[in-house]
Amino acid sequence: MKMKIGFYGSGNMAQSIIQGLLEKEIYPKEAIVVYNRRYAPTLQKTVETYGVTPLLDQKEFFESVDTIILAVKPQVLRTLYTDLQPLLRPNHCLVSLAAGITLTELETKLGEQAYIRAMPNTPLAVLEGSIALARNQQVSDEQFTAILDLFNQIGVAKELPESLFDAFIGVSGSAPAYVYLFIEALADGAVLEGMPRQMAYEFAAQTVLGSAKMVLETKEHPGVLKDNVCSPGGTTIEAVKVLEDNHFRSTVIQAVQAAAQKSRKMNEG
Repeated sequence: MKMKIGFYGSGNMAQSIIQGLLEKEIYPKEAIVVYNRRYAPTLQKTVETYGVTPLLDQKEFFESVDTIILAVKPQVLRTLYTDLQPLLRPNHCLVSLAAGITLTELETKLGEQAYIRAMPNTPLAVLEGSIALARNQQVSDEQFTAILDLFNQIGVAKELPESLFDAFIGVSGSAPAYVYLFIEALADGAVLEGMPRQMAYEFAAQTVLGSAKMVLETKEHPGVLKDNVCSPGGTTIEAVKVLEDNHFRSTVIQAVQAAAQKSRKMNEG
């Protein structure tokens, strides 16, 4: 059996990762331990849905696993430093999903330890997430490769300098919301032209999915793929002109920058 992996927290992100680990058969349910301070509804759901082992005792939890996914919100994690620090062992590798908590903060508050900062986005729930990973010097290549491989089974994971995490938030962490707005707007346009709404949503979502897959699988520049759809004097170039007239690309660029700048300010605060 694989070495046990522990989830400190049982919220949506933890559940999404556990779902991926089980569906891809990376870990058997017997090797997954989930801690919560009480048998909360989220923990109950996690146990009933996935059959993993629940633990309500922190000391027992930390003694039973070597790899620990800190799946709690940053404001919660910051209240736990004093409790967690005495429970850490030299062989523990902690993977933090808490947005805005840097590796330096973890080292300062919890002491010298192997830390990996992981930033997934919400499509992880359907095993199509993007995950940025950064590590400190205490993480061995073997430990990091294992975590990188784990996340690559449930999305696309890449090591990224921590200095680029704010940019990642702009282009990936916050970006699903931009895409949902785009899908909604596409569907609204079709509804305006008489299409039933549910059908419009399905066509719009499938078009975004297929277009993204074209970028990933063909490796063509998005501009080339766009040009391939734009016949001279045709419907597509007419629509593209309207988007350009209304500063579509410039607005998206500004949105990415705004999210990155907000993330930067939150980190400083």
